[in-house]
Amino acid sequence: MELINSFYSQLLETSFIEFVAVICGILSVWFSKQESILVYPFGIVSVTIFVYLTYVYGLYAETGINVYYFIMSVYGWWNWKNTKDLGASQIPISKSSAKGHFINIFTFLSATALIFILLIKFTDSTVPFIDSLTTGLAITGMYLMALKKIEHWLFWIACNIISVPLYIYKGLPFTSFQFMVFTCLAILGWISWNRKMQLNET
Repeated sequence: MELINSFYSQLLETSFIEFVAVICGILSVWFSKQESILVYPFGIVSVTIFVYLTYVYGLYAETGINVYYFIMSVYGWWNWKNTKDLGASQIPISKSSAKGHFINIFTFLSATALIFILLIKFTDSTVPFIDSLTTGLAITGMYLMALKKIEHWLFWIACNIISVPLYIYKGLPFTSFQFMVFTCLAILGWISWNRKMQLNET
């Protein structure tokens, strides 16, 4: 109950810049669910604002991950449209291979461990483990999204669920609300992309 009351009181103090970042972020995930290239321009606006916000609120790993989001959004925008001789407007949705799954898990664990060590040694982060965990999930998820691999939704679902209480704790309630919406959209995205991939295979 205390957490809920804190959420509502902080929600009333949401800044305009956070509001814009959240709306653009939600639209970005919605367009991703729809397999629309608009996921990237809206995502770039959102992550640019969050670079500033997460730094100000002491979520240093999240600051770094938003810089990474920006870079991968530019790459993903290009890669989705890099159809070459496919005769389509975008590359198709695909699954990771057995080797790909191993690389995905290795990337996640390595990124989480490295960021945790960096946060402990070089920052005053009050939530180093959770911050590094969400960042490790996000690094892997964003990379797989740029490659249009369906497994990226699973990493985002886990990342979003963990981020909800994290951002309430850090005093960014509207951002926390964003991650609640992200969780729902990621689940719908996972279902939608599976259906589309099955249709493409058929």
